[in-house]
Amino acid sequence: MSSKVPTIPRSNDLTKGVIWKQLVRFSAPLVLSNLLQSLYGMMDMVITGQFVGPVGLAAVNNSSSIMLFVTQIMMGISTGGSILIGQYFGAGDRKNCKQTITTLFTFSMALGIALTIVFYFLARPILLLFKAPALEDATQYLRICAFGIVFITGYNATSAAMRSVGNSRAPMICIIVSCVIDIALNFVFVAGLKWGVAGAALSTVIGQGVSFIISIVIILRGHELYGLRLNKLFIRADKLKALIKLGIPVCVQMTVANISWLSVMYLINSYGVFASAGNGISIKIKNFCQLFIMAMSSGSAAMVAQNIGAREYDRARKVVYTAIRISVGMSLLLIAVVEVFAPQLVLVFTSEIETVAVAVRNLRIEIFSQLFYAIFMMYHSLALGAGHTWYVLVSSFTNCIPARLVLIFILNRYFGLDGIYLACMIAPLASVPIGIWYERSNVWRKKRITESNVSTELLE
Repeated sequence: MSSKVPTIPRSNDLTKGVIWKQLVRFSAPLVLSNLLQSLYGMMDMVITGQFVGPVGLAAVNNSSSIMLFVTQIMMGISTGGSILIGQYFGAGDRKNCKQTITTLFTFSMALGIALTIVFYFLARPILLLFKAPALEDATQYLRICAFGIVFITGYNATSAAMRSVGNSRAPMICIIVSCVIDIALNFVFVAGLKWGVAGAALSTVIGQGVSFIISIVIILRGHELYGLRLNKLFIRADKLKALIKLGIPVCVQMTVANISWLSVMYLINSYGVFASAGNGISIKIKNFCQLFIMAMSSGSAAMVAQNIGAREYDRARKVVYTAIRISVGMSLLLIAVVEVFAPQLVLVFTSEIETVAVAVRNLRIEIFSQLFYAIFMMYHSLALGAGHTWYVLVSSFTNCIPARLVLIFILNRYFGLDGIYLACMIAPLASVPIGIWYERSNVWRKKRITESNVSTELLE
């Protein structure tokens, strides 16, 4: 009996075709996926704000920031895997491509189980460390969300595999289904059953679980492409070493960035529950505006990886230039929208006057940082696609520690909350000249992976 060829598990050669068309076509599902993923957190905030109030908003904001830290750890590991997978795929090395996918998935699931245990039992001490207001609600929210960590790690591994071979539509399908479930359950659990922040957390975990299950089904149906079998999971030492070597700088980079933002949250929490709630709303809106930039960065990183694997270096550089132009144009549009409609955007989350005032001030100052992100994150995509993850660490460290932390402590002293917002707006500018230097140095052209040099050239 002949088996049907799966329609969803597809691949896409990103080393050919018109660059801007390929970039837009590949990145469009990533944009939609990011928008829908953002709705997880946004619906928690909107429904919690309307049916629980500022205390619930503060609880969700603080716990969500900590969960973001966990997610970013896994994103760092999966980034290492995606670099290997993308370059192997671009070079036509299917054997090493499949071995890397299986190693990434197996390790991710083990890591997810370990992190679930750690964050469930340490939820309260972690929140106490950051002086989180609404401590009991925040602890309850974080402990429930801890059960979704294994789904997060598993989904990040499977989506990294799909995107690395040029399939950005399948992860979008996973997110669409899980987002619909999450939003529906938010209305049932929080608005209908009045379960408060526990209902918001439970709906998020269920949505994450559905997303993970769908992604696994897609990967298994595409066994010939991905090579993953649940009854034959294994970890290849050389592949694990390579993806960890690549992923550690990304993990450290994301950790540094998150420590920087947690420090911001710590200072803002000292201004009280309304400042904390307003900051949470502003973060959601700013992150929503940044989703396009993140999608373009992910899309261009995948294209760069395949093109470097195929030795198409000039095309890789053109991908970055094209991504910068598109991202800057979209950022200017979003800045204009936020400046004009900031009050209306905040009112979607809450009508509490003090919270609205803080969030609007925050938005109208920090939104200008989108321009800097639109530039330096595209240079990051060049480094990520090349496997030069230490550059990304150095660049992020520069804007997160010497720039953001120093500025927030200085400007907070003289301008209060507005000083914190100004510091966060200015800090990303520090990474722009570093990105320009990196691209012009041509050091990224030396990071191609082949079967014979994966253990030496890449890991040096």
